[in-house]
Amino acid sequence: MPAPETPSQHGVSVVMPILNEERHLAESVRGILAQEWSGPIEIILAVGPSTDRTDDVAAALQRNDARIRRVDNPTGRTPEALNRAIAEASYDIVCRVDGHGILSTDYLATAVRTLDETGAANVGGIMDAEGTTPFECAVAVAMKSKIGVGGVKFKQGGSAGEADTVYLGVFRREWLERVGGYDERFTRAQDWEMNFRIRAAGGVVWFTPEMRVAYRPRGSFSALSRQYREYGRWRRVVARRHKGSINARYLAPPTAVALVAAGAVGGLLWRPLWVIPLTYAGGVVLGGAFISAGEKPSVRLRVPAVLATMHMSWGFGFLASRIRLTEDVQ
Repeated sequence: MPAPETPSQHGVSVVMPILNEERHLAESVRGILAQEWSGPIEIILAVGPSTDRTDDVAAALQRNDARIRRVDNPTGRTPEALNRAIAEASYDIVCRVDGHGILSTDYLATAVRTLDETGAANVGGIMDAEGTTPFECAVAVAMKSKIGVGGVKFKQGGSAGEADTVYLGVFRREWLERVGGYDERFTRAQDWEMNFRIRAAGGVVWFTPEMRVAYRPRGSFSALSRQYREYGRWRRVVARRHKGSINARYLAPPTAVALVAAGAVGGLLWRPLWVIPLTYAGGVVLGGAFISAGEKPSVRLRVPAVLATMHMSWGFGFLASRIRLTEDVQ
């Protein structure tokens, strides 16, 4: 019987879908190149048609290090970018990193060791939201709380073990090939959807809190609202396509939207119904005050509005989603 592989026998291909990442791309790549990892490594940037200086940053990074390669992604969409980069990957381990994510220094070594120890198809860790402005810090507070995103291990931490999905992911390439890679019809939720297929095929998705990625949150209410509205829209697409993949946590935001809307509209006819939106508003204010204890006043003042934006945008996106998958993206 052959000896099991050791981490030193692995190579890692880091695939990065890149679009409008001028602000954080260089920092993200530096974090990859600074990994405590002795095996071979390559970084494949799948660059879309950005409207900022991302192309210049990517070109400079490629010139300065032979381990960095670039592939074009004309559509700018994330699943196509990932599949194009994976097709160019040289090694048996594939790690997804976004252009605004900063890996902890032992991320790759921990991931490969965990793959070997557990036999998992995909492993991931904590999406450690870190803001630099008061608004971004408020979003980070909300993202790390159950009030903001429910009981999501990869945003809040928890014990190591099997999970439905993980943030980004470090995969055995054989499993990516077995399930056919990312479904390019999914503009959002492509990670959750592919992890569902991996688990359905008998693979294990594993969470470990030892792996951390510093995540830079959205910087404005409009950007945050757009992000969470898209999350809700595409999570409903996953629910339509994969029956049984929904649970109470995902139904909480659309339920809140429906109740608040019904109370607000119904309150015009019967005033007692106003208690519904007022109770929600009071809960968000009190909850925001609780989870932001110890933060600066400029952050604490923003947290209730951030929470409401996340809840209402996700819920509205879920309820309003009319996307029906066919052979083409709609």
